Amino acid sequence: MREELIYIPPDFSAPFLAAAPEVRLEAAPADGIVPTRFYATTNYPTYVKQQGAWQRVQRQRMDAALVQDPATGAFAATEMRKVQAGQPVIIGSAEDGSSGVLVHHNGFQPENGVASAAGDAFGFMSTGPSRERPLNYRRLAELVQSHRNGVGRSIWVLGPAVVHSGAREAMSWLIRQGYVTTIFGGNAVATHDIESALYGTALGMDLEGQVISGGHRHHMDAINAIRRVGSIATAVATGLLTNGIMYSAVQTGTNVVLAGSIRDDGPLPEVITDALAAQDTMRGYTQEATLVVMLATMLHSIATGNMMPTFVEQGDTLRPVYTVVVDQSENVISKLIDRGTHQAIGVVRNADDFLCRLVHELEKMEQAATATDTEGTKRHHAQHQAAIATR
Repeated sequence: MREELIYIPPDFSAPFLAAAPEVRLEAAPADGIVPTRFYATTNYPTYVKQQGAWQRVQRQRMDAALVQDPATGAFAATEMRKVQAGQPVIIGSAEDGSSGVLVHHNGFQPENGVASAAGDAFGFMSTGPSRERPLNYRRLAELVQSHRNGVGRSIWVLGPAVVHSGAREAMSWLIRQGYVTTIFGGNAVATHDIESALYGTALGMDLEGQVISGGHRHHMDAINAIRRVGSIATAVATGLLTNGIMYSAVQTGTNVVLAGSIRDDGPLPEVITDALAAQDTMRGYTQEATLVVMLATMLHSIATGNMMPTFVEQGDTLRPVYTVVVDQSENVISKLIDRGTHQAIGVVRNADDFLCRLVHELEKMEQAATATDTEGTKRHHAQHQAAIATR
């Protein structure tokens, strides 16, 4: 399916922008410290003017500073902790071009004014999160399917409720079918998924929510079992781990980033316990994402939203990054959007309901595509046989 939104860059020949002043720069006073009046970035496409020309900022994200590379002259959104003493930093707060900084909030527009099915999928959800609003899963499935291609890069941010709610089989199917490029999560979602694979429980409860005798220790037993063999990948290779989200990720080569927290038990060997190292790793993927689906995890969703731009650069153009946040609480979705992820579309649903319905629609689409291919093959064979018969 074609991308329904095209990027229209600013008209820098417009009198106001052509006559705009150049950005003001001030040297960083020390490592990890920026000037008091530094410009704080957004996640929208941003341009700065220097030496009479406008240039787009690299590595866009919110809550960063705009720092110039003295060697190339390029500007990049840079975390405060990475700024070095003496580096030129843009100062000021205006974003309308009047101070040499232009934030292009409305650069993505429907091609010829007409949005495609994926655009409709966002249009019908764009009035704010509510559990009362119907959800057209067919349109949402078309959106997810449109990013399973050579240029699509999807990130699925998973909370442990994906496992607790009974959605791990649906999530595993999405991974095996190639709809997931990267998984973000914490120690909990991976641990509970592995616990379910090894013991049939999640936090000591079975699939019906019944507490199993001795089940309170299962998550610790799961961590210990993985640490004993050395890694999740080794557990898969040796046959210890035979199903679930982590198993499917290993089998398909899907990227997994597990960021640790102070709450973690164990943790699993793959968990990145250095928060800044985890942030850097996650940002490497968010800069390439075209679709981000956040499922039942407020803290990881906010973290992901804060480091991702609203767009991705592919070739000579920009494409929008579609963001869907799913949670059974409207307050969680509102908090994420209030924290700066303005482009996120909220879906108030249980993780199990959402994933199972989404998989159902995708399966129907795949079956229809297979039937069409089969019918086309039959027609081609019949035409070939008819051509032979007339020779």
